[in-house]
Amino acid sequence: MEGLSVADANLVMYLHPSKSRNVSQSILRELGYLLFKFNETFDGVLLAYDVNILDKQAKILSGVHPYFGLRLKANLLLFSPIPDMLLEGKLVMLSQESIHVIILGFSSVIITAENIRGEFKYRTKDNEELFASKSHKRHVIKVGTMIRFLVKSFDEEILHIIGSLISAHTGSISWLDRRLEVTQEALVGWIDVWRKIQNLIGVL
Repeated sequence: MEGLSVADANLVMYLHPSKSRNVSQSILRELGYLLFKFNETFDGVLLAYDVNILDKQAKILSGVHPYFGLRLKANLLLFSPIPDMLLEGKLVMLSQESIHVIILGFSSVIITAENIRGEFKYRTKDNEELFASKSHKRHVIKVGTMIRFLVKSFDEEILHIIGSLISAHTGSISWLDRRLEVTQEALVGWIDVWRKIQNLIGVL
């Protein structure tokens, strides 16, 4: 899935001397406060980290007494969605007007009716609401479906995404992947046929 990246960062952590008894735990606690929040410094939402303390001894900072600073080397997993990026999530609620998705277990997505292509029609089957494709009977979107969608916008404060199913390469992931496999198999078949034809022409 797009939007995920790993970055190496050199950080300086400022700690109060009262936390000097257990520096490692204090650093992990401070980094924990940054999780699942958009950070302008990292230009993304911090999802996970792995950190190494570079300094053997803490240094009292001039002008910022009584705090001391520690240099850290961190490996960060970031989530940075931007418009027109392809993302994936689980559909958790559906109505005639909108589709609601959860991505990575923490960020909410809404796809409104005007951002759902006309191929999909809302209907109910066995008291279950769903969007079914008019072009491909097996392409169905309902609660529990993992879907692929395009980002229209991202609210950094509340981590809310407005998505779109207008593009033809969006929809149910399982259906899209199956269709891709069939297309690739057909292409390989045509290549084999073309090679056989070329061989026959060469013989003639």
